[in-house]
Amino acid sequence: MASQKLTETKMMQVLDWSYEKAIQGLPGQENVEQLAKNYLSKSNNVDEAIQKFINWQTTKCATSGFITGLGGLITLPVAIPANVSSVLYIQTRMVATIAHMRGYDLKDDQVRTFVYVALTGQSSAEILKQAGIQFGTKFSIVLIKRLPTEVIKEINKKVGFRLITKFGEKGIINLGKCVPLVGGIIGGTVDATGTKTIGKTAKKIFVANKL
Repeated sequence: MASQKLTETKMMQVLDWSYEKAIQGLPGQENVEQLAKNYLSKSNNVDEAIQKFINWQTTKCATSGFITGLGGLITLPVAIPANVSSVLYIQTRMVATIAHMRGYDLKDDQVRTFVYVALTGQSSAEILKQAGIQFGTKFSIVLIKRLPTEVIKEINKKVGFRLITKFGEKGIINLGKCVPLVGGIIGGTVDATGTKTIGKTAKKIFVANKL
């Protein structure tokens, strides 16, 4: 049986897989473009569409906890716990959809990196600060596109390390092992709270696309 221990390499592989599948769409699941179009069509503006989408994602996570029945998850490139892969896919798709709504090109490696940064939630500001980047009115697609490859690689490395800490052996992976029922409830609550925080972070990172 393949080891499910998390490593930086595995984490980045799952993030890349989640990102590509979010764009393409898993069987029976809407892809990023379809989700964005759906919510934009039911809203008065982009900001309203984004907030509705975040609320829906948060509610979905709160009611179902870790969704392990997503079609296509068995095609994961590495062996990691199903709850982690499910959460990462859902949250990656949410952030990518927000970026797409704001006009960012998901094919750009720089944009992909900032989607990953958003997944660290409250740690995102510190990660970007260490790379010499701060949130503000000038934080936009122009800044993202100007980042050197070396900086992008360093940010990715920090993201991988932070997510391993988040999903590490002493983290939420083990919540359900001792008390399954209570653990499941806690898992769903942690997941919903984390998803809401990540949604807010994505809104700050992917500001209105003004060139």
